[in-house]
Amino acid sequence: MTDLLWPGDHRAGRLMSDRAYLDAMVAVENAWLNLLVDTGAAPVAARADLTNLISAADIEVLAAGAEADGNPVVGLVALLRERAGGEAARWLHRGLTSQDVIDTALMMCLRDALGGIREELAGHVRVLVELIETHRDDVMLARTLTQPALPSTVAVKLANWLCGVLDAADALAAVPSLPVQTGGAVGTHAAATELLGSPDAALAASDALAAALGLAPSAPWHTTRAVVTRTGDALVGCCDACGHIAGDVAVGSRAEIGEFAEGAGGGSSTMPHKHNPVLSVLIRRAALAAPALGATLHAASSASVDERSDGGWHAEWATLRTLARRTVVAVRQTGDLLADLRVDVARARANLSAAGDLLAEQRVMSELTGRPPRSDYRGATAHLVDAAVRRAHRLMKETM
Repeated sequence: MTDLLWPGDHRAGRLMSDRAYLDAMVAVENAWLNLLVDTGAAPVAARADLTNLISAADIEVLAAGAEADGNPVVGLVALLRERAGGEAARWLHRGLTSQDVIDTALMMCLRDALGGIREELAGHVRVLVELIETHRDDVMLARTLTQPALPSTVAVKLANWLCGVLDAADALAAVPSLPVQTGGAVGTHAAATELLGSPDAALAASDALAAALGLAPSAPWHTTRAVVTRTGDALVGCCDACGHIAGDVAVGSRAEIGEFAEGAGGGSSTMPHKHNPVLSVLIRRAALAAPALGATLHAASSASVDERSDGGWHAEWATLRTLARRTVVAVRQTGDLLADLRVDVARARANLSAAGDLLAEQRVMSELTGRPPRSDYRGATAHLVDAAVRRAHRLMKETM
């Protein structure tokens, strides 16, 4: 899966792609069919392996046919029944509804994407801690509202980036375990209860499906979409953290500042002298686009009605896919940005020296307290940096 209008999309690979989603839907149908056999609800002759009955060549047909039914499951089930034949065709999909398959498959694909994002964030944390140790005592000008403010250090700026990444990792860790969806037509397990003989058996089969697919057991959540919005918020938070880093690098790489540089900047089609901060630009792009996608997920959730939403649910699918893929791309680009980041400490020192009188506030503090001014005016910077690094080590020990 590639996208000419989203440079870097290839970094997400198969994650949340059409092929990955098709495979996940087939896996749901396959696992449920064989659970029906295992429980005795379906005859042994119905057991089948559906995974090889569908290929990438079927995607276009299924996608085009989905317009008639509003989703791709109806066409997929018809195709699987045609190719499986016999008792497997007769029992396939019994007890499920299209929303069960779509939501469960989305959760499977999302689980894989979140796993990749967590790994990338762990890498960001490690690299930032190393950079902080390298630049702990290197001075830098701190700016507020674009203007020179006070003396600071490179390590403080890096620690601010680190805290943003740690916040994003915390939000991601707080996302509930991704759940299975097996409510049947209106989320009451009515068909499964009839097939399996009792409500307890239907609920047990739902839990067994969750275990088979690596998801969390759950009550039906057809129109209760908190898991989607909370995951979306966490993904937006990851883009926020990456965008903060990229924004500082982009500004700091301006020729008149020169404190940062990308390891391998991009070129210009007409100006060969340019060394564009391309990764920073692309990461900022993702951070700018992500909030609207997260807002769409909230709007879709609030539009839930009845026992299956008429449009709100449908708006989630591509939105969640786009947000997840773009977040994967952004965190991977940020990993490369940090790994090859160049910090010009001499230029940072020169910019601080050239900023003029930055110690007016210090003189006021000295007059108020009656104490002579300190040799520098960097306050508790070392303590703040140490606190961020300790937090990073705790997170790496506990979860990474």
